[in-house]
Amino acid sequence: MFRSCISLLLICSAWVFSAHAEQKLHVGHYDIHYMALPSTFISPAVAQTYGIQRSRYLGLVNIVVIDTESATPSYVSVEINGIATNLLEARFKLKFREMREGSTIYYLAQLPYRDSEEINFDLSIKNKGELNTKLNFTQQFFND
Repeated sequence: MFRSCISLLLICSAWVFSAHAEQKLHVGHYDIHYMALPSTFISPAVAQTYGIQRSRYLGLVNIVVIDTESATPSYVSVEINGIATNLLEARFKLKFREMREGSTIYYLAQLPYRDSEEINFDLSIKNKGELNTKLNFTQQFFND
């Protein structure tokens, strides 16, 4: 009984954490999911497969756009441009790469950072005149 209670607690904690950690912008019938994390959070095998450089000083930005209007939500191909700026106003132009796995489409960009650095992201996301929006968020990066 005790073991099953601990398992249930761990499962619930993971669910609450993932729900809280979700970063999403809803625009019209599109959901734009986004996250930024240190590249070392990606396993070496996955990094090698997708050409991601792992380093304590490189971050990774991931963007996914989903059209929620259809019966089954579908991933959308978009154009993303963006700038990452630190608190000292140093700017870094983000170069997003489109990645496809089956019907899934997502976009990845890497950027440099220093330990405990807070980065502001200013992105422009467009899709065939149906979607034209700005996405702004801040992420603090730590070296592991």
